[in-house]
Amino acid sequence: MSADPSPVPSSPSATDAAGPGPVGPEAGLLAPVWAGVAVAEAVGDRAWLQAMLDAEAGLSRAQARLGTVPEDAARTITRTAAAQHLDVVALAVRARQSANPVVALVREFTALVAAQDPAAAAYVHRGSTSQDIFDTAAMLVARRALALIRADLARTEQALAALARTHRDTVMAGRTLALHAVPTTFGCKAAGWRHLVLDAADRLAALEAAAPVQLGGAAGTLAGYLAHAPGADPAAYAHDLTQAFAAEVGLAAPLLPWHVLRTPVADLAQGAAFTCAALGKIAVDVLSLTRTEVGEVHEPAPAGRGASSAMPHKQNPVLATAVRSAALQAPPLAAGVLGCMLSEDERSAGAWHAEWEPLRALLRLAGGAAHQAAELVAHLRVDAARMAANTALTGGRIVSERIAAVLAPHLGRVAARDLLDAASARAAAEDRPLAEVLGQDPRAAAALREAGHGGDLFAPQAYTGAAAALTERALTRTPPSSPSAPSGAGGAG
Repeated sequence: MSADPSPVPSSPSATDAAGPGPVGPEAGLLAPVWAGVAVAEAVGDRAWLQAMLDAEAGLSRAQARLGTVPEDAARTITRTAAAQHLDVVALAVRARQSANPVVALVREFTALVAAQDPAAAAYVHRGSTSQDIFDTAAMLVARRALALIRADLARTEQALAALARTHRDTVMAGRTLALHAVPTTFGCKAAGWRHLVLDAADRLAALEAAAPVQLGGAAGTLAGYLAHAPGADPAAYAHDLTQAFAAEVGLAAPLLPWHVLRTPVADLAQGAAFTCAALGKIAVDVLSLTRTEVGEVHEPAPAGRGASSAMPHKQNPVLATAVRSAALQAPPLAAGVLGCMLSEDERSAGAWHAEWEPLRALLRLAGGAAHQAAELVAHLRVDAARMAANTALTGGRIVSERIAAVLAPHLGRVAARDLLDAASARAAAEDRPLAEVLGQDPRAAAALREAGHGGDLFAPQAYTGAAAALTERALTRTPPSSPSAPSGAGGAG
């Protein structure tokens, strides 16, 4: 919708709007995973406000490129497009009158431009519609947030690569369904964690590169823009304006307006949720391995972190806990955004509006999880001695798979398995080493002598399969290109 450049009444104060007491930004009191991290500010209300102003300024410059807005007006609009000149709380309250913040913003912003240059005010939001500005702003906010998230993912990936190299041959118990399975190495586990982080990084890099501007006008036909370009060829002007707008704000140019084609938002939601889940896998593993009775890894614990309010001896794994909390919160939020794809007609009443908070929450969660995960893995303490000791807990039963394979050619596969089942059960019941129990069984003892294996047959470190080779192979995978520096919070220059 076009802006009304006339002056507006003074806005209600924050106190009038929200009742007694000061109104401040959400600080994350109930969200320790993202409280205080850079992404929280990057997706905060002031960041969204600045992104909407950046979209308005970029649009005026794009129109100036094509001669439908005077260059002086575009410069004035751009110079005035700074969030500090506006009351974000008052704008939020006034957004109730139109169900989106752009209408109130345009009125306030037009008044600011008019104070600088009355003639330029006529060109604010020229031919545009609220969704063009808001969706473009959403992509700007997301792109800036993604750059921060990718930077933390890069730190996480580098730390995991170092862990994988250092512990390529550090034997530990592989666990399936919570129990010891066969030996593996911590390097192989860390390489797997890194692989998931790179999966997330690749997805976010593609999303950052593809984030599109929105330009369609009132119903996706660009008619409002064309109304201010008399005589222009519709096809050429629509193409050129979209390309110019994308270039001015640093986003991609879409083939079509996507007012009700919500792929860009749905993709962002899924990418953020996947990132949380990938990091959540690391978190649940750390939580399992750090248990008192396991004790194979330990979180970094500077003074005061992880303290219990009741138990002085505890040092809780708070980083992994926070990351896991993000991974648990993200899926329903992403599902909610997917549901918003059911946008009727050429502008949805409610589905578009319902995306905003879940999308912001997902970006905050992904950003918080990436920030916490980077610190977690960069300073993770690995107890290799405890890992080795834990592989001995079952008295050799951890390599029963290997023993079965050795015995099968001599006893037959079924007989060998039956013998190992019985011997393993007896060893567990009597708390005796498997080798000792098998040594007292004439068939097993004879078969083992006939097999001719040395004394390392029951050694966990001798049965890690291709773990070292798989670790090396995984480390050949390269990260996506370095994340771009997030654009600043100031107005477009």
